[in-house]
Amino acid sequence: MTYGTPKWRPWVLDEAAARPFFVRAIEAGINYFDTADMYSMGVSEEVTGKWLGELAIREEVVIATKANFPMGASPDAPNMGGLSRKHLLQACDASLKRLGTDVIDLYQIHRFDRDVPIDETLEALNDLVRAGKVRYLGASSGSAWRMAQALSTSERQGWARFISMQNHYNLIYREEEREMIPLCLDQGIGLVPWSPLGRGALARPRPADADVRSAGTARSASDTYSPTLYGNPADWLVVDAVERVAAARGVPMAQVSLAWLLSRPGVVAPIIGATKLEHLDTAIAALSISLDAAECAALDAPYEPHGVKGHTV
Repeated sequence: MTYGTPKWRPWVLDEAAARPFFVRAIEAGINYFDTADMYSMGVSEEVTGKWLGELAIREEVVIATKANFPMGASPDAPNMGGLSRKHLLQACDASLKRLGTDVIDLYQIHRFDRDVPIDETLEALNDLVRAGKVRYLGASSGSAWRMAQALSTSERQGWARFISMQNHYNLIYREEEREMIPLCLDQGIGLVPWSPLGRGALARPRPADADVRSAGTARSASDTYSPTLYGNPADWLVVDAVERVAAARGVPMAQVSLAWLLSRPGVVAPIIGATKLEHLDTAIAALSISLDAAECAALDAPYEPHGVKGHTV
């Protein structure tokens, strides 16, 4: 989402500015790259495809993308979004072209779609796998009962099933631990959490005005979504706990937040959106941190339950 065109969002890095991040990631051994068709309205896929095509060995990397959100000039164009057979088939072909590859390693539904029968969606996705256009299928953010319904339907029909869940999960938002994550663990489904740093809230001390948009960056200044996800009083107590643990270790807060997430059962690859190279370096360094029981207890203690955030279906 971070790479594409600033015409879509002012903080997005363009093709030239994105290249150093792909270089650093590949040099560090990162092999999983996640995008979506709606990021920069397709330009993110073009940037991803260009730099991976130039810098990576295709067989060694996993390219993941997503479909659902509207791709037309009008958000109401009925065939330019959603999970109908028509849209998924045309969306996949368009993503393949933009990515410059003949197969997508992981094709994910960006959200569930209440307006399309799950059988129609899953059959279309299965056909993409059978056609050799997609290797694996994944889902992103939804109710656990919908995920269970999808898994059951695929098993009953003998179709390719979801093998990953890209869900909203971090130290501030842990409601996924109630139903979705136990379901995924039981079914052998890998977790690739989005917003692992709470859109930056878990990477810096609590701001004086306790506003998640107070980072002083182009993204935070234009971010209307973060306040719908974070900012409850208890959220800042979690941030304070991260700050204390990080200070005691002498490392950035982001390393502690990511190390905690990486230690959670089922978590495979948190989705990192780095706009500065030091963001990427900090994330990579989190792999070398192993939190002890006392640190984890200190990080866990302030959490309070939340309503569902990150999806509505």
